[in-house]
Amino acid sequence: MVEFQSLTGRVLVAMPGIGDPRFEHAVILICAHGPDHAMGLRLDRPAPGVTLKTVLDKLETPALGDAAARPVLIGGPVEKERGFVLHTDDWMNDEASLPFGEGLAMTGSRDALIAMTDAVAGPRRSVLLLGYAGWGEGQLEEELGENVWLTADADVGLIFDDDHDAKWSRALAGLGVDAAMLSGQAGRA
Repeated sequence: MVEFQSLTGRVLVAMPGIGDPRFEHAVILICAHGPDHAMGLRLDRPAPGVTLKTVLDKLETPALGDAAARPVLIGGPVEKERGFVLHTDDWMNDEASLPFGEGLAMTGSRDALIAMTDAVAGPRRSVLLLGYAGWGEGQLEEELGENVWLTADADVGLIFDDDHDAKWSRALAGLGVDAAMLSGQAGRA
């Protein structure tokens, strides 16, 4: 039996021809991965017309500073109305933050949204995501076995970069792969 290897804190990079349009050219940060589940946040897909200010206004919360104009990302197809703040671990809520990987955390509370707009007391880097990507027991491992995803080390620069259109090709380049050289056909040797 193969020993379980957690991918928590790693990045999934979709292969061409993934077969699911929701994940075409996806770059997903795995926030939690155990033998019976996996949960990640897609890093490359802005929500059309939604900014941090839009969300804060809806919650009747003041939007301070320039941070309010930042885009909100679609974190995945599960629970699309649920928000997650992905941030550096220099700001934490002891009751609500989930630290993972190297220097990262995820928080789903209103105070994390407010902290995002505070350049002094808030996290150094942060992004708001709506929804998440989830896998049931063995599902992610099966997809990895079918060569649906490549895995990479998390890169804070890539995670919080605003150039969403280039994240997929940059993630591949970080692995030494040229996106133009990849085939949409999967195979087994």
